[in-house]
Amino acid sequence: MRKTTSLIALLGVAALSVSVLVSAQQAATAPGVHPISGRKYAQPMSYLGADWLDRAERVQEEEPDIALDAIKLTTGSTVADVGAGSGYMSVKMAKRVGPTGKVYANDIQPEMLTLLRQRLAKEKITNIETVLGTIDDPKLPAATLDLILMVDVYHEFSEPQKMLRRMHESLKPGGRLVLLEYRKEDPAIPIRIDHKMTVAEAKMEVEAEGYTLSKVDEVLPRQHILIFTRP
Repeated sequence: MRKTTSLIALLGVAALSVSVLVSAQQAATAPGVHPISGRKYAQPMSYLGADWLDRAERVQEEEPDIALDAIKLTTGSTVADVGAGSGYMSVKMAKRVGPTGKVYANDIQPEMLTLLRQRLAKEKITNIETVLGTIDDPKLPAATLDLILMVDVYHEFSEPQKMLRRMHESLKPGGRLVLLEYRKEDPAIPIRIDHKMTVAEAKMEVEAEGYTLSKVDEVLPRQHILIFTRP
C-alpha cells in the first residue's frame, strides 16, 4: 500500500512538473504587453509568408508611393527601412534617395535578407545595405540617419522600448521616425486587431522614449502615417 501511495505521489509530482514546464514555455513564447499602453504585442510574420509583402493588391490597399510622397524623402538622404522583409519598400526608398543616398534595410530574419539581396541583384540596386538586427537592437549606425521607416512593423516588436531607444541613437538630431500602421480605430479594415494601432497608442508608447509626434497624415486608405521627430 505504501509503495502504491508513493508511486501515485511521484506520478503526481512528475505531472505537476510537466505542467509547470509547459506553462513556463507557453509564457516564454506568448506575446507580451506594453507596460505603458497595455497593448498586446503581435506575433511577427515569418519569412514563409513573404509573398504577401509583394502581393499585387498591396498597391490599392496601401498606396505605398503615396505614402512615400507624404513622407517626402529627399535625394541624398540616409535612411533605414526597419523590418524590411523582402525589400518591397526598401527598393522604392533607394530610388527616391538616389545614388548619393543610402538605405539600410534591416530585418531579424536572415531568410528575409536573403530574399532582399536576391531582389537587389535582379534589379541592380547598389545603394542598399542589408542589416541583420535582433529583437532589441536594429544594429543601425549611430547618429547617421535622416529617417527611419517602419511599415506595419512596430506593432510586432517584442522589445519596443529598447528598439526605440536604439533607433533614437541612430537618428540625427531632428531626424524622423515614421510608422505606417493599420487603423485600429476602423473595425472595417480586414486586419487582425493585434496588427493594428490607434494614434493614441503609438503616441503614448513612442513619445515615452524621447520622440515627439509631429504629424499624423491620413492620406492612405487603411493606414495611419505617424511622423515622430527626434529632438
